[in-house]
Amino acid sequence: MPPKPKLNVHDFPRPPLLEKTSRHLQVKWRDQIIADTKDAYWVLETTHPPTYYLPRSAFTLPLHPSPHTSFCEWKGRATYWNVQSPDDDRAIIKNRAWSYESPTKGFEAIKGYLSLYVEPWDCYVDGEKVEPQPGDFYGGWVTSDIEGKVKGGPGTWGW
Repeated sequence: MPPKPKLNVHDFPRPPLLEKTSRHLQVKWRDQIIADTKDAYWVLETTHPPTYYLPRSAFTLPLHPSPHTSFCEWKGRATYWNVQSPDDDRAIIKNRAWSYESPTKGFEAIKGYLSLYVEPWDCYVDGEKVEPQPGDFYGGWVTSDIEGKVKGGPGTWGW
């Protein structure tokens, strides 16, 4: 199999680009698959690794809306979700998934799709375990085909 072409985050557009992706996305919690799809979107934005949006139907665990929200200048108001742990009915993972229930123009396709921070679960793209985007604010997924300095770590806030 030929190597994957590199994706340089400095070549990604601003404003961001929303595209359908056929990459195989999986999310695991303690070795149990809790989401699995090849029907997803990714958002590509300058200096950010891709942020993936999975259909709600890809998730095998109950999702409960959270009162927490945030605002993206490109996509609008985000709704956050709490996820029930697969191995403990009383354990809830709070505010680690989000969606845009009324996205802005140009992002309508991700209405109802969910994105996740990489942690506390294990996220995979085409079988490769991803690393989280640096910092604790952005939700990008870093794979071996991503190159260039990524926003999110110390000293990158004002880029």
